[in-house]
Parts: sequence; C-alpha cells; structure tokens
Amino acid sequence: MGKGFKTFLSEIPQNIFAGFVVSLIALPLGFGLALASGAPPISGAIAAIVGGVVVALLGGANVTITGPGNGLVVVVLAAITTLGAGDMQQGYLYTLAAIVFSGIIMVILGFLRMGSLGDFFPSSAIQGMLAAIGIGIFAKQIHVMLGNLDAKGSIVDLLIQMPKGIINLIQTDDSSVFYAGSVGVISLLIMIFYSKIRNKYFQLIPAPMWIVVLSVGMYYYYDLVSPSAYPIDKSLLINLPEDVLSNFAFPDFSKAYSFEFMNAVIAITLIASIESLLSIKAVDKLDTLKRRSNVNKDIRALGLATVISGFLGGLNVVTVIARSSVNVNNKGSNRSANFFHAAFLVIFILLFASELRKIPLPALAAILVYTGYKLASPENIKKVFKIGKEQLIIFLVTLLTTITTSLITGILAGIFITFVIHVIINKNLMFFIKNVLKPNVLMFKEDDKYYVSVENFSSFLNFTKLKAKLDQIPENEDAIIDFSLCDFIDHSVMENLNNYAESFNRKGGHFEVIGLDGYKTGSEHPFALRKNNPVQVEENTNSNTLTKRQKSLQNICTELGWKYEATPEEEVTKIPHFGYFKTRKISKVSNILSNENCSLFDVEFSEGELIAKQVIKVTMMYIDIEKYTPEFTLDKEGIFEYIYHFAGFKDINIANHPDFSKRFYLSGKNATEIKKFFTDELVLFFESNKYYHIEGNKKGLLIIGRERLAGIKEIKTLADFGVRLKKTVCDKKIALSIY
Repeated sequence: MGKGFKTFLSEIPQNIFAGFVVSLIALPLGFGLALASGAPPISGAIAAIVGGVVVALLGGANVTITGPGNGLVVVVLAAITTLGAGDMQQGYLYTLAAIVFSGIIMVILGFLRMGSLGDFFPSSAIQGMLAAIGIGIFAKQIHVMLGNLDAKGSIVDLLIQMPKGIINLIQTDDSSVFYAGSVGVISLLIMIFYSKIRNKYFQLIPAPMWIVVLSVGMYYYYDLVSPSAYPIDKSLLINLPEDVLSNFAFPDFSKAYSFEFMNAVIAITLIASIESLLSIKAVDKLDTLKRRSNVNKDIRALGLATVISGFLGGLNVVTVIARSSVNVNNKGSNRSANFFHAAFLVIFILLFASELRKIPLPALAAILVYTGYKLASPENIKKVFKIGKEQLIIFLVTLLTTITTSLITGILAGIFITFVIHVIINKNLMFFIKNVLKPNVLMFKEDDKYYVSVENFSSFLNFTKLKAKLDQIPENEDAIIDFSLCDFIDHSVMENLNNYAESFNRKGGHFEVIGLDGYKTGSEHPFALRKNNPVQVEENTNSNTLTKRQKSLQNICTELGWKYEATPEEEVTKIPHFGYFKTRKISKVSNILSNENCSLFDVEFSEGELIAKQVIKVTMMYIDIEKYTPEFTLDKEGIFEYIYHFAGFKDINIANHPDFSKRFYLSGKNATEIKKFFTDELVLFFESNKYYHIEGNKKGLLIIGRERLAGIKEIKTLADFGVRLKKTVCDKKIALSIY
C-alpha cells in the first residue's frame, strides 16, 4: 500500500501535465457539444468537471477521461426539441430530468453487473449507429460553421440544404455572416491539416485550442485597431452567463410520466452506456501498464456523475475515447489526470470567462464537423466492407434507419437484420432458437494452461457466456479456445477474440484460437464470420486463405524442414491399423505436417450412431519405424486400465523398472516381444518426458495427447517428442534386438 501511494505521488507531475493538455481540448469541445445538443454551452463544461471529479474518485478505469460525448448530441437535441415542443429552454430543463433518470439507471446497471451488455450489440450495427451519429452532427454543424444558425429540418433535409448553404455564404451581403463563416472554414482547415504539421512546438497545443487562441486573438486585434469594427455579430459568439456560479439550471420533472420523456430516458441511457463501454474497452488497449478496467464500477461512477451533472444543469457524463487517448499519449497514468483536467476547466471558466465569450460559434462548429466526419468517414465503410458483404448490409441498414427514424429504432433494426442474416447463412432458424439459451462453453485448466471449448454457435446473442469464462483467465497465462465443436461464429465474436489476444499478448500470456480450419468465410479478413463447412474442399495453398493456426503450422514446417498440406490433394480417411480406431470412423484428415518418416495431423472421427453419434477432432502423430514393432498400448496408469482389462489385456511389467510399471499401464498380446522392445533407453525416455497415449503396431507408432485439437505450442511439443522418440527407437536398433 505504501509503495503504491509513493508511486501515485511520484506520478502526480506527469498527470497534472496530461490533465492540462486534455483540458485544452475538453474546453472548446465541451462548449461545442453542448451547443450542438441545443443546450447552453456551460452544460458541456459542467459534465466534464463533474465527471472528472466523481469518476476520478469512484471509477473503475485507470486512464480514461470523462465528459460530454459525441454520441449523445443527436439524442439530447431530439429530446430537447421533442420535450420542449418548440421551447428550447423549457425542453432543456425537461431533458435535464431525463439525464438524471438516465444516471440513476446506469448506477443500477452497474450494481447489477450489466457492463457486459455492450457485448450484446453486433459490431457492425454499432459502427452503423456511430456513423449515423457522425452524419447527424455533421449535418447540423456544417450550417453553423457557415454562419447560419437558422437551418432547420431532419438530418436528410439538412444534408440536402448543404450546397445551398455554401452558395449563400459566398453570395451573402451580410459581412457578419461572411466573416463568421470564414472563421468556421479556416477552423475546419486547421482541424484537417493540424496532424500534417510536424513542428514539435506547434504540436504542443492541440488543434481545438489553436482555434480558440486564434479566434480570441482575432477579437483582440479588432478591439485594438478598431473597437467598433469587429465584424462578427454577438449572436454568433458564445453566450456564457456573467456569473457562472449563480446561473445553474435545475431539472424539471413535471413530464416524468409521459411517453416522450421515458423514450428520451431510454435513448440517452442506451447511447451513454454503449459509448462508455466501447470507449473503456478501447482505452484499456492504450494503457501502457496493461491494466483491465472494472467496467461495472466505472458504469456506477458514470451514472452517479450523470445524476449530479443533471441536477447542476450539465449533460450526461460518459467515457470519451479521443480525450482519453490524448491523456495516455501525454503520460497520464492514473485517474488523477481526469481530476486535474476537471480542475483546469474550473480555472479556465472562472478566470477566463470574458475571453471565452469572444469565441465564434462557427469555430466550435468546425471542430464538431470534423468530429462528425471522422465518425462517418468513407474509410470506416471500406473497413466494414472488407470484413464481409453481409457486414456492410448490417452497417447500412442501421445507418439509414437511424438517420430516418431514431437511434433506438436504428440499433434495434441493426440487431434484427444481423439475426436475419445469420439465419439465412445457416439456413436454419431452429438452430439458433434451440441453442441460444443452452450452456455452450466449457472451461477447465489442464497442466499449465486454460482450455475453453465452445459448441453449437457463438454470436452476439450468446457471447456473454464465452466472455464470462474468458474474463476468469489471468492474462499472463496460456489459454486455448477451441471452436471445433461450433458450427457458426459471427464477426462480433471474432473481433472480441482478437481484443483478448492483444490483451494477453501485452501481459505476457498466450491466447490461441483453434478449430476454425476448414470453415467457410465471407472474406479473407481475420474478423470475418465463420460457418462450419463439413464438405471437404479442394486445397488452396494461397497463404491468404489459411487461418491463423494454419499459417502457424506452415511456419513450423518451415522451421523443421517438413512439408505442410492444409487439405491433402487426395482425401485421407485411413490411418495404418491401430486399436484406437477400431470403433471410431474417420471422416477427415487435415493439416498434415510430414517428413519422410513422421506425420502430424488433425483427424476428425465419429463415435456412436444416430442420436448417440459424437464428432471428435484430435491432433495426433504417426511415426513410421521402418522395422518390426510389436503391438502394444502405453498409457498413464489408471486412465484406460478398465478398458484393457475388459479386452483381456494385462499390465506388462518391465524388469528392473518397477517405478515405470507403477506409473504406466503397458498392455499387448505378445508380452515377450514388448519387453524386448522396451529397453532401458526407451523406458528412461518415457519416464523423463511428457505423458502421451502411444500405440504400436507392426508398422509404426501412433502418439496422441489430449483427445482434442492441439494448440501451436502443443504441436511443437508433440513434434519434438515424436522426433526424439523415433531417434531413440531407431538409433538403438530396438526393433532388430527382437530377433
């Protein structure tokens, strides 16, 4: 505890600096987001200040920054407009009440440990929703940026009016509008080209603060040269109350029982929760100390901060990715950076309120126009399309529905179309209905690693079951996730698994996904959905079509100088006769790693018939000894003992090796030949190496580890074991000693 406190104290200077830099962005952005939401500009600053203090003290994240969020702009604006019925000020007071209710619900969700709800929404639907939010911000703020505060209509109407707005700016006779629009355009150019300027001193001040500095500087220039000639009308400047501390707005709960009010509460809560959950997940990836946030604790803190903010006249408090990434980039290391960012905002507002009133609204709108464009960038559409055509359909349906209706309707449409597409791909509605509520994830620890097996299907509908197991695994351990018993895995699951893999890799663990070989995919993208394809396909040696595991197997073959076949040119369903396959029917052999005398492969076989039929996939190795080998079975004592006794076999004891006989169960029909085969060297080899199930016949040896597919590390270990076993057998000419 003492060491942690000392570390905290030693890191205060860097967190003060990080908080200061973040506040330079948060101040203009907070004002801009509030204005875009139809609320007074101070409401955005209140949300940032309250969030910074409360979440810094009570939150469960480490380097996140909180404040008003981009995603809520459209929702809050709609709430103010609808609840106020044309009276924006009264609508704002009603919306504050909805914000308070939203905060209470978030606190309850946090106590109910509902932080995992964010994983229920399909990734492409969320991307479509965020793009719709971006288009909504862009459509409204582009007109404000051009100096027009009177543009009205739906998102589509505002987009259609955009060319006319540009022409009006160019042709206007109102010098105030022209200058204000010019400031907006120049501010947008600063946002666009800021990152392309490499001067380290210039980069010390974030782009939004450059816009503020230049805007205020322009005001003072005119004030110095010609005080009466300032070209921008006061209606186009930020309106802050003269006494900030005495002008708090308070919520009006008189509409709390109306349908419009409850609809606003649900919409605000939904978007605030999703935005925060996505941001927390993203910021955890940026944390240099590789810490994992306590999501439920953070949701509770955000909810409490939202309640307080709403009562003081502020907007919702959410976790914001852009400001959080700035915090990490400036060496913010703990929650104190969030607190210091709030403290600097208080200082700016109290000491520089008169300067803040000189900032033109088009300058702030330009920041939001750029933000909206980034959310709905064509690059994002390209990324979704690369994952799969069906993902683009989900994205566009969510986007268009959200733009033309509401955010709640949009995200519900996204969920519905995702489910419909999954049903169409699988051509089976009952497959999902029958299995959605079934437990489909088994996890256990074997040796020094965790093994997780998933069956039936894994999609946004039931990912929380898999996530609950994965969250129990320490990220510095080894984990193998096996989908060989799963028939369908969707894009959202694949993307989340990649996030886990990155997190494990950062903390020194190993996270491996197996069992996806031979699955049909909609694209070559690693996040593409997977559909089990039971029909053997022709081999395609193009490395781009291989799974990550298959590429790793290919690399192993390169290291060993072996040959690799993902799917053999000729269908292989026969393995040299071994007792293991007497009652098992082989259906497919794939992923063959081989040299002249050894082959390592995945085999799929079935046990039982009809309703008792079970499909099993196992990785095993065959060694061709090239000389006579007796028929025997070697196992760890006790595992298969009852099977062998039932078959008439007895445990064969090797003379002078009582310890070996206690640890291993050795059986076979010709005990004399088996005893000759098990020389001192071979016994010592088995005693000093990992246990495997081993069978011998007249041609060679079959080696099996666990009765499942093996991970890459396990395959390397098995290959090494097999090569050394063959060398031990052949170098000592054990087979010849029989004669």
